[in-house]
Amino acid sequence: MSYRIVLLPGDGIGPEVTEAAVKVMKVAAESFNVSLEFKTELIGGSSYEKNKTPLTDDVLQTCYDSDAVFLGAVGGPKWETLPHNLKPEAALLKLRKALGLYANIRPAKVYDALADSSSLKKEILTGTDFIVLRELTGGIYFGEPRGFDEKRGFNTMVYTHVEVERIAKMAFKTARGRGKKVTSVDKANVLEVSQFWRNVVNDVHKEFPDVELNHMYVDNAAMQIVRNPRQFDVLLTSNLFGDILSDIAGMITGSLGMLPSASLGNRYSLYEPVHGSAPDIAGRGRANPIAAISSAAMMFNYSFGMQKAAEIIEKAIERALQKNLRTGDIDSVGCELVSTEQMTDHVINYFTEIYNEQALGVFTL
Repeated sequence: MSYRIVLLPGDGIGPEVTEAAVKVMKVAAESFNVSLEFKTELIGGSSYEKNKTPLTDDVLQTCYDSDAVFLGAVGGPKWETLPHNLKPEAALLKLRKALGLYANIRPAKVYDALADSSSLKKEILTGTDFIVLRELTGGIYFGEPRGFDEKRGFNTMVYTHVEVERIAKMAFKTARGRGKKVTSVDKANVLEVSQFWRNVVNDVHKEFPDVELNHMYVDNAAMQIVRNPRQFDVLLTSNLFGDILSDIAGMITGSLGMLPSASLGNRYSLYEPVHGSAPDIAGRGRANPIAAISSAAMMFNYSFGMQKAAEIIEKAIERALQKNLRTGDIDSVGCELVSTEQMTDHVINYFTEIYNEQALGVFTL
């Protein structure tokens, strides 16, 4: 079996974490007798510097011709003053829309070895394992009209029945394979679009009577994530609310450098770490590659159907953390501080170790 993967390293630390993910993907593919074909393209600020646009039509066509897309990170202070449609982030929005990536999956799992790295107390965090399922191609980021002048600025938040229905169905299906609980996040007490969202989610829920559904206002959800994150299983959110809540989830896990994500549609898929481009540490070997590596694991799972490979990658990450290996963003007393490349090499070594253990039937975490 062979798969074509488009690599979009992007800006800042994007190329470094993408390189880390590729190293792990190559080892996993070789272990499971799969062939991977990589093609690297420009996106974001790096594309603007060469092409005066953050995403060219040629790159978009390459993504159409792929089996999966992997993105590093985009953005940076250098391009903040550009018009909205030329900013690096505009490339990501365009890519999501063009590929029909309507569902964004962001796991928020607290590793036991990192329970002390969070700003929250260990007893609050232990056992936290939930998913933020964010609608990705609708809502205020894409609504029209939008704009501003010297007197006012305005955006439009709009959702259609189809947009809410399909993400709600994915939420209930996902929950069926986990804790069978969906928490739908909205602001139905003040927003008509949220009341509409809630009504459609309630209708879809009738098809999934075995899954528990509850609704929560977004401000309360933000509070509850830091108060009692163990209560959540699948958080179903609109585009804007999911953007905010997933970053909050990132902080309770210890670092945004730990959070992977998958953006899925009916045909295409894109995988990326949740963190930004972090230009202040770019090129210094200080970036945490775990989110990118874990995003690669999600690619093996969702795009290639290689659940076992994904599972071993995740176990390799967990073993590296249990061995007290840390990049700067998650460093703590008594741990060994390692570089981006060193952490990647350790994960690869543990992948091979765990793969061999499972082959011999002697696996221990």
